[in-house]
Amino acid sequence: MARLATVVGMSAQPEITQRDLRNRSREIMDAVQSGQSFTVTRDGHPIGQLVPLRRRRRFVSRREFAAMSKAAPDIDIDTFRADQDATADTCLDDPYAR
Repeated sequence: MARLATVVGMSAQPEITQRDLRNRSREIMDAVQSGQSFTVTRDGHPIGQLVPLRRRRRFVSRREFAAMSKAAPDIDIDTFRADQDATADTCLDDPYAR
């Protein structure tokens, strides 16, 4: 356990062996859950990465939404409509008719 604590404290993404992952999976997954990333190696060569999933926020405050909206690019409505028309299915057939 102390070994992982030492590795987690490093600033660069630490490397763990495939064997470490197998033998200490609970400890390593707990570290990933708390935000730590790892490079997994086999025979001294990197073969993959363990990275925490980004957690999505469900709520954006009105103030934050307004700030994001101010920084958003302007939309030309004619170009937007032309893009929609070019990509939309213009066939009006009944999708349930067989």
